[in-house]
Amino acid sequence: MKIDFFKYEGTGNDFVIIDNRNLKFQKDNNKLIQNICDRKKGVGADGLILLENHDIFNFRMIYFNADGSESGFCGNGSRCITHLANKLNIIEEKAIFNAIDGVHESKITNGRISVKMNDVLKSEIFKYNDKHNTTFIDTGSPHLIRLYKNIDSIDIVKEARELKLKYSEYPDGLNINFCEISDSKIKLRTYERGVEDETLSCGTGAVASAVFLKDSGLVSHDKIEILMKGGLLCVELNKEKKLFSDIWLSGEVNMVFKAVYNKFES
Repeated sequence: MKIDFFKYEGTGNDFVIIDNRNLKFQKDNNKLIQNICDRKKGVGADGLILLENHDIFNFRMIYFNADGSESGFCGNGSRCITHLANKLNIIEEKAIFNAIDGVHESKITNGRISVKMNDVLKSEIFKYNDKHNTTFIDTGSPHLIRLYKNIDSIDIVKEARELKLKYSEYPDGLNINFCEISDSKIKLRTYERGVEDETLSCGTGAVASAVFLKDSGLVSHDKIEILMKGGLLCVELNKEKKLFSDIWLSGEVNMVFKAVYNKFES
């Protein structure tokens, strides 16, 4: 089997994206997805994304974690697929597309790609009121956000795996975010479910953290820059009485290469 694919990265969050408008990709083959995302024996990626036709919108986005499971919404992945849709002449500078959590807008502005996230209801933000201000927010994917000092010194893989056991009330798993505010700069590290490791960037994690910071009164501005290991993400949002609305995630995107994956049946 030969599969044409595009390798993308959005602030270090990397993906294999496949143009599946012909519906030939075996999307129910978890092992195939795992093999493609394998960093030793495959292409290597945090996740795999399918671009498909949609009857109403510009395209459909289907996202799989590196372990082969179909996941929630992926912020950085949606920015990457917008770039590819432009290269494939599916869109020009704006898109409306369908994903697992509903319909989203995206746009390309001076080389930066932004995606509009779903509103976040304040009633669905859950605070644990502990020393880390642990807070649960779903931004298309479920996130725990915790405040720390000097996050670069933390073994977040070890800590996140322990936290996943502690907060076992979330049956679909959790993404764990380690957030730091230092000298007016916001730094973030994220352990992602499905990857079961730290990723260099997480778009939905950055959005969840921005909502957390704004809701907690730790930042006052509506444009929040968040530095992750893979680069800088920007979240713009509007705080209303009962919800956060008009949420946009933006940052850089790069097509790394285009190639063919060969799977030899034994």
